[in-house]
Amino acid sequence: MSTLAHTMMTAARSADSGLTNPGELDRYPYAEAPAVDRVGVPVWEGADPELGRVGRRAAGSRGRGLHGQLVQQLGQMIVSGDLGADRPLVPEEIGQRFEVSRTVVRESLRVLEAKGLVSARPNVGTRVRPVSDWNLLDPDIIEWRAFGPQRDDQRRELSELRWTIEPLAARLAAGHDRQDVQQRLADMVEIMGHALGQGDALTFSRADSEFHSLLIQIAGNRMLEHLSGIVSAALQVSGGPVAGCERPNEASLAHHGRIVDAVSAGDGAAAETAMRQLLTVHPEVERVVPAPREH
Repeated sequence: MSTLAHTMMTAARSADSGLTNPGELDRYPYAEAPAVDRVGVPVWEGADPELGRVGRRAAGSRGRGLHGQLVQQLGQMIVSGDLGADRPLVPEEIGQRFEVSRTVVRESLRVLEAKGLVSARPNVGTRVRPVSDWNLLDPDIIEWRAFGPQRDDQRRELSELRWTIEPLAARLAAGHDRQDVQQRLADMVEIMGHALGQGDALTFSRADSEFHSLLIQIAGNRMLEHLSGIVSAALQVSGGPVAGCERPNEASLAHHGRIVDAVSAGDGAAAETAMRQLLTVHPEVERVVPAPREH
């Protein structure tokens, strides 16, 4: 096993145990929040009544502390529909409910406003905005939708978006002779192979996410590169039978290897075809996207 593979697998096991390094963002799989019965739900029911105390815990916070947890909690409630469109959000009420300071509430609402989830206007206050105003490409919103009532739509939409982005990225990547990045892609496939052999799904997921991000970066299109976070988010929140690369298996590993070979050979058509085949390894996807085209 290479040094890189050993390091990545060790880091994955540490993260799986909750032992992330100080300041490190836990970007990998999150536990699905328990379902909440929304019939007749008061505004704050379903929220964590101990949020003020769990600021010292790592669960669900991505290492962002109390401020990050409040953003997470309010964001999930908005996206799930517990806080519907045009619902007023009173900072004082939020602060009392979650036992946090006005500063934490104010900064959290600013983050949610930047994501398009809420709006703050003079003489009106802060209100929840309709879905049409949300930044649906924001990785946090992708996560919240993927683990909420809209999970099926979110995962289908992510699959369709990846089908549009990644085959093109693979074709473009083959036109750029970046041997350093190509080697890194090969390293990720090696790591995925070791992880598959040891039944280490978390390391496989980490290497898979890195592989797809690198491929988009090497494509040489800055607008596509801007979308790499969406692909990473799609891989991290996958939990249904959406695409082959989301399930560690020999077929998925083989397709990743073919993509690397095609990119290294400068064969754009082969790279595109291999990516389309990777994204349709699971038959569920064939109901969403067309079958791979041969060039």
